[in-house]
Amino acid sequence: GHEEFWALKDVSFEVKQGDRVGIIGRNGAGKSTLLKILSRITEPTSGKISIKGRVASLLEVGTGFHPELTGRDNIYLNGAILGMDRFEIKKKFDEIVAFAEIEKFLDTPVKRYSSGMYVRLAFAVAAHLEPEILIVDEVLAVGDAQFQKKCLGKMEDVADREGRTVLFVSHNMTAIKALCTSGVFMENGLTEGKKLVGESIAEYSIQSEKIFTDIELPITKDEVTIYDFSVTQNGFAVLEYDSGEPIDIKIHFEINKDLSVFRMGVFLRSSFGECIFRSLIADWKEDFEDLKKGTYICIGQIPANLIAAGSYILELHSSRFGIKDYGLCDLIKVTMNVKLPHTYNTAHIDERTFGSIIINSNWILQPL
Repeated sequence: GHEEFWALKDVSFEVKQGDRVGIIGRNGAGKSTLLKILSRITEPTSGKISIKGRVASLLEVGTGFHPELTGRDNIYLNGAILGMDRFEIKKKFDEIVAFAEIEKFLDTPVKRYSSGMYVRLAFAVAAHLEPEILIVDEVLAVGDAQFQKKCLGKMEDVADREGRTVLFVSHNMTAIKALCTSGVFMENGLTEGKKLVGESIAEYSIQSEKIFTDIELPITKDEVTIYDFSVTQNGFAVLEYDSGEPIDIKIHFEINKDLSVFRMGVFLRSSFGECIFRSLIADWKEDFEDLKKGTYICIGQIPANLIAAGSYILELHSSRFGIKDYGLCDLIKVTMNVKLPHTYNTAHIDERTFGSIIINSNWILQPL
């Protein structure tokens, strides 16, 4: 027998000219299938897609390239596939080569290119041959950080200055937030449609955080056993923390032999995985580096009026300084949804903070 599987089901949204749309979701959510349908590589089983404008897609390394042809030949081949004549391609040729940084290998068959060179040339062609719609999958992750930044800048330029449309799939929420103005969050082939990019990222973060609840305590790694890791406010576990009040952290652990250069504490990360701060007991008390065999309760706080509203990940950290791959550094995590302090000015519904840290600068206003 066979099982019927819908990679996408009842997906519906509209993208307008000049939109920069991030399509996000975990692996297997249907993102790549959606892009293949939008690129006319795959026909939908039912429903329809209406596209007005020329589409350039960058879905997989080497898509649309002929391995036996040189980089030069493939630029003209790709341009022809996009419906451009030789004169148009020639006009953009030098820009494409300069952007891709492959001058030395322009007349080398692309089958000898590295995956990074493939991507640089493919993106340069797709972005410079003036498609009305540019579709880019996670393929940019193959390139180095400098080239990724260059590509994001080019996509922003294409959308802002030239009014072209960009659809961008990535697991890098920082890149999505920096580039896109709206987002489509996908889960199991379904979506609720296009939303503000922040809303889509929040949905993705909440869904991704489900994986952090799978760890059952106690858990032992090396000489350390973690019995409990809790985050409370005013003595209670809450669904949403008021950042205007201290947030309490408690770690209950045991070490089964005397340990030197020991580290215990937490890292706070944004929903994109960026480290906002670390706080380890040995950061402030050298005596806490060397612990005797035994059971301990470690208690600390995130101060009031410090972190902005948002979704965060508090990560337990247990290690020994200078000893590689020791302890627990990224396994035990707690989701924290934080709202603005009750003392913060929220008279305007749309008022929001920027960044992850808020400070009260105790401003003084003096009329002259």
